[in-house]
Amino acid sequence: MRRSFGTTPSPMILRRVEPMTDATPLRLPLIDGEAPMLVHLAAEYFPYARTGGLAEAAWGLHRYQHRRGLSTMAIVPLYRVAHPHLRDLEPIGDPYALAFGGRRETFRLLRERHPASETPVCFIEHAGFFDRPGIYGEQGADYPDNHRRFAGFAAAAVAGLRRLTDGPVVLHSHDWHAALAPVYLRSWFRDDPWYTRIPAVMSVHNGGYQGHFGPEVMPELGLGWEFYTVDRLEWYGKVNLLKGGLMFTDMATTVSPAHAQELRTAAGGFGLHEVYDWMGDRFTGVLNGIDQGAWDPRHDKFIVARYGADDMAGKRACKAATQQRFGLPENPFVPLVGHAGRMVTQKGLDLIVRNHALFQLAAQYVFLGNGERKFEEALARLRAAMPHRIGVQTRFDDETEHVLMAGSDIYMMPSQYEPCGLTQMRAQRYGTIPVARRVGGLSDTIDDGVTGFLFDAYEDRALVGGMWRAMTEHRSARAWQEMQRAAMGRDFGWDRVAEKYLEIYTRAIALAAELR
Repeated sequence: MRRSFGTTPSPMILRRVEPMTDATPLRLPLIDGEAPMLVHLAAEYFPYARTGGLAEAAWGLHRYQHRRGLSTMAIVPLYRVAHPHLRDLEPIGDPYALAFGGRRETFRLLRERHPASETPVCFIEHAGFFDRPGIYGEQGADYPDNHRRFAGFAAAAVAGLRRLTDGPVVLHSHDWHAALAPVYLRSWFRDDPWYTRIPAVMSVHNGGYQGHFGPEVMPELGLGWEFYTVDRLEWYGKVNLLKGGLMFTDMATTVSPAHAQELRTAAGGFGLHEVYDWMGDRFTGVLNGIDQGAWDPRHDKFIVARYGADDMAGKRACKAATQQRFGLPENPFVPLVGHAGRMVTQKGLDLIVRNHALFQLAAQYVFLGNGERKFEEALARLRAAMPHRIGVQTRFDDETEHVLMAGSDIYMMPSQYEPCGLTQMRAQRYGTIPVARRVGGLSDTIDDGVTGFLFDAYEDRALVGGMWRAMTEHRSARAWQEMQRAAMGRDFGWDRVAEKYLEIYTRAIALAAELR
């Protein structure tokens, strides 16, 4: 065990991270006189496996770090859905077996020679765990052995680190699926000097998903019952994998400063607020970025007309194309409101589908995405009742998301909670003004009244109030264009977070050295 629950971490004296320019290579502090390899562990990674923002965030951060000169690697499960994107896999060493209680599982570590991700990437192969139709489950139900699948992924990744490099490593695990990596690092490998020098960093992309399982799974994780305690993995009579990772990691971060504060509260911490609070300044928030090259209306290959903040004429053509694509009348004067993403409660779909006052506003609405059946069916009914006002596409694809972002006037995002959010950043890049709830990363990335409109209460009328503010502003072409230009001028690229991640890794390296 690294630290006792309830103790206060000792203060650290940190070296100052120098400001960087685009041409400045990234450099991690040396470990034992050597430059470390930065290794990301993630259950989702673009383009191989993707259900939400985790895949793009883990990939985007890693790609940026790799391009800026760091020695890096990502390790991902070899799912069936990844195979269409694979080009040339080669094994790294022989298969290896790991013991989980009385069970032994055999894994292979494979490297892609010419990665579609444009980053160095390896895969953990285990046909029984990962060669399945789904990533987490099928037909709306999770696989019942997800605790074994992702424990196997985390353990096999940690065991495979020595196959990647003889030098030191910084380990960065993402979300609950990889959260056992720090636990195995500090338990299974605690007597190996090569492993004890590895600093562990964790990112919590969505604190509402933690990996809860019954206590009977402990032997299947390959961990003794001494790990089923309140200062390790036990959580209200259950095993909580995310909690376990947080208790054993050196540093942890979530995906926006505002969400880091929310997670420290009883109302926003999903039952782990005491853990986040206990971590003190070892837990922080850093905004995700987006690929500003891919999300740029001046060069977007998916839209009918390109445009920029200095010449918005192309956006009018994009609006007409979006109306046509969703089967709506082409009307340049009525506000077109877009929504793209998972149709789930977290994204505020219940505030939308039941909100009669919302659809009384003089606007058209387009919805892209799939999710909970009740929301898909509710939108289908609304579409049938108002075919000239509402367009719906429940088959999500990247091209249509670009089309929607370019063609909409307003982007609606009434999230119940939103750790970071990416679509509000994309919308602003396209001069599409977001109306969003003041939570998490939405409050960090939208300047109320300047680049978008924020509302507070999770209520139908609050959403309508935010939309009314936006539509009132939309009536003034001059004021609206000023807001569009301000939104399009925001910088949401990965460059802006470079120093923050360097500081997190630097602190983790210092803590790991202190605790050896």
